[in-house]
Amino acid sequence: MDKVFAKNRKAFHDYHIDEKYEAGMVLTGTEVKSIRAGKVNLKDSYARIENNEIFIHNLHISPYEQGNRFNHEPLRKRKLLMHRRQISRLIGLTKEKGYTLIPLQMYASKGFIKIEIALARGKKQYDKRQALAAKEAKREVERAFKEKQQY
Repeated sequence: MDKVFAKNRKAFHDYHIDEKYEAGMVLTGTEVKSIRAGKVNLKDSYARIENNEIFIHNLHISPYEQGNRFNHEPLRKRKLLMHRRQISRLIGLTKEKGYTLIPLQMYASKGFIKIEIALARGKKQYDKRQALAAKEAKREVERAFKEKQQY
């Protein structure tokens, strides 16, 4: 992983992450240039399996500023590239109740733009509050420990 272009920070708050997968993406030239400029947003995007292929929906890649009339559409669905065995496994798992595919981050790896998608289950409201309370408690313990070490 060379450079991270975008992260979906909200994903860990809204979902229980079970498995992570790396996938390539089918992109146009202006999309690649726009992603390398950091003009990408993973918020509210999700992946769906259609005809034994995985597509990512609602992934916003801003139009390239120096692009001409052949510039890309910002919210078009984009095909993800994965091994057939992985896709077959995901087909079986996403048919289970409550599982969905969400992107976690987009990054460059060996010159190619990759996206990390996760098999996730949605959190209930009380799970979110519980996770927030645990995070706050951990922060308090670390703060008290740090103050104790200063003296």
